[in-house]
Amino acid sequence: MKYYKFHSLLVQAGWLSPAYVGVDNQGVIQYLATEVPALPDLLIEPVNGAALPGFQNAHSHAFQYGMAAMAEQHAEGASDDFWSWREAMYACAERFDPEQMEQVATTLYRHLLRNGYTSVAEFHYLHHDPQGKPYDNRAEMGERLVAAAKTAGIKITLVPVFYQKGDFGQPPQPRQRRFISPTPDAYFQLLASSRKAVSCYNRARLGFGVHSLRAVDAQAIITTYEQGPTDLPVHLHAAEQLPEVARCLAHLGKRPIEWLLENLPLNDRFHLVHCTHMTPDETAKLAQSGANVVLCPGTEANLGDGIFPLAEYARHGGNWSIGTDSHISLNPLEDLRWLDYAQRLISH
Repeated sequence: MKYYKFHSLLVQAGWLSPAYVGVDNQGVIQYLATEVPALPDLLIEPVNGAALPGFQNAHSHAFQYGMAAMAEQHAEGASDDFWSWREAMYACAERFDPEQMEQVATTLYRHLLRNGYTSVAEFHYLHHDPQGKPYDNRAEMGERLVAAAKTAGIKITLVPVFYQKGDFGQPPQPRQRRFISPTPDAYFQLLASSRKAVSCYNRARLGFGVHSLRAVDAQAIITTYEQGPTDLPVHLHAAEQLPEVARCLAHLGKRPIEWLLENLPLNDRFHLVHCTHMTPDETAKLAQSGANVVLCPGTEANLGDGIFPLAEYARHGGNWSIGTDSHISLNPLEDLRWLDYAQRLISH
């Protein structure tokens, strides 16, 4: 056992001050009290600061840490937006082999731990080799992410996602070939392999889902949910960009959140990422469904997505979390500050 004395420590009921913590060799807290443990002072390490519970990073694309800041420089007069950034992301994805994936993810996860994140949900779609062919182990890349989390010592929820199309009604582009599962059955094979991958680390678990409404046929989304596991969290991107909303209206006749509310039984198993562009009615109904929204303030600002209607969503009792997404920002306190500041900008 190792013992620490903190100036103060936050628990569910409030602050403890001072706070003594005893941790076993597995990193599990075995002693937590304001009373001094029956030990010589020399065996208690003083920490001149406060201790907070670990933050949960609810949305990560680890490979994108390999391109952080590479899409920030532009020729004068160049058009720069989410869609031009996406082209740079595709170029980055084409270069990764399994060893590089593990190396970059290990570095990222160590940085997350240093900044106070103790778990990460890895929204994973870089599945296949550079030609788009599945590896012999279909979950090779996911297994490397789990190995990286184990090396770093962070908890991980591996979320291999179904990615089928290039856009609404469009075939996949050549630069998306590493992401693609052509059918729900092909995706379920990947998911089964991923379940084996997480079994190799006792702090790993599994989730599932689809990349977005633009990346999977509408009926295939419904099929994936209905035929998928009933014991896992469900993740997907939704309503991040205005052009995405417009294309969804043109293709499906509904806005993204509107379509999800009408076609899936949204509940607390669902984690919808971004949801930047919602009507007041969608905001209220999504909050009341019990589904969780994952906000990524650093990435959403960097890509010019827009500002989530957090005050209105919270007024209806909505659940939310934060994630680092493209890892342009890795500090939970910074992201929470800017989440708050953006709300002040729109509420005055």
